[in-house]
Amino acid sequence: MAHIVKAVGVALPHDALPTGDWADAYRVTVAAPFDNARAAGDAAFSTFPFWVNGLMALRNLIVTPLGLKTGAKEQTAAERIGFFPIISESDHQVVVGMNDRHLDFRCVVDIADTGAGQDITIATVIRRHNWLGRAYLMIVMPFHQLIIRTAMARLANADAN
Repeated sequence: MAHIVKAVGVALPHDALPTGDWADAYRVTVAAPFDNARAAGDAAFSTFPFWVNGLMALRNLIVTPLGLKTGAKEQTAAERIGFFPIISESDHQVVVGMNDRHLDFRCVVDIADTGAGQDITIATVIRRHNWLGRAYLMIVMPFHQLIIRTAMARLANADAN
């Protein structure tokens, strides 16, 4: 099965963050389904390539003097996926994210069985609080898109194994 990552629409307001003012979403179809949304989220976000870790370290270095959060260190591994704290979880959807001074964000991993396998959608919903949130989103957008597409490719690779 060819694994094509597609940008898909996402409606606002979104249940994961009803006050969100920005959103995007990507979808891939896999032949071998994940048992639940948490398993898909783990496959997408638990380990990143070294360059993503480098980007996150640079981001944390830059935003620390601004008083922005740098990760979910207070949560146990069972309470997070990668460095994202889990906000809600069901068999078909897991929501991770954080609230901060500049913006609130949610990443929503949805799974849906299809006749040809399973659709996995990752939506990002953001509420920008101020000019810093708007500037931050504008700066990180190319990296966000690359990281999400990389996570989606990881889901497709998990399917191939």
